[in-house]
Amino acid sequence: MTDQLPGRSTRKTALAPDTRTMDERAARAWTERMAVRPLGGGRYAVDSHSGATYVVNLPESRCTCPDHRIRGERCKHIRRVAIEVTSHRVPPPGKRQVRCAQCGVETFVEEDSAEPWFCSNCRFEPGDVVLDRETGDRLVVAGVTTQRADEYVIDTVDSTVAAYETNAGYPDDDLVVEASYLGDVAHREQPRTYAFPHSRLAATEQRLLDI
Repeated sequence: MTDQLPGRSTRKTALAPDTRTMDERAARAWTERMAVRPLGGGRYAVDSHSGATYVVNLPESRCTCPDHRIRGERCKHIRRVAIEVTSHRVPPPGKRQVRCAQCGVETFVEEDSAEPWFCSNCRFEPGDVVLDRETGDRLVVAGVTTQRADEYVIDTVDSTVAAYETNAGYPDDDLVVEASYLGDVAHREQPRTYAFPHSRLAATEQRLLDI
């Protein structure tokens, strides 16, 4: 069977904005070379094309440049920060950029959040129901530790999580997740907690409160 390709569009369009349709400040915000650096609290330093550095307060839509401070205009620096926030190049107000403690990708987290930090794909919260890839069992997350699998010692067997026989093949530098079996949580007041390499557990869309 031959795949049927969709018909060609009769109108060719650009994905980048057409600066010819913009006012001068908007066009310069898109085209001039600038560097935006988050300072926290919704404030950003903008190293401008001219070599000067200005500070933008995005929630209050204020900038220290003369164009905004003297003329009261929504300057190119405010616009540039908004562009970079919208395109996820810099964190939005209230967030900061960090590396995921599990996979290492860059992600945005709340400014006051404590380590370890995780991206949305790696984040486990207490009460999340996860799946053990080895056995198919469902577990309830108690917490994610800051210890690697080759550092966390299981006292009852005098072995690290990484060295435990059923964890062979999982990365030694995985962070350790403490979790209890779902059946134990449902039937025991103090269910026993076990330790797993992070990548051994798969996220589900369930939480304990939903079951």
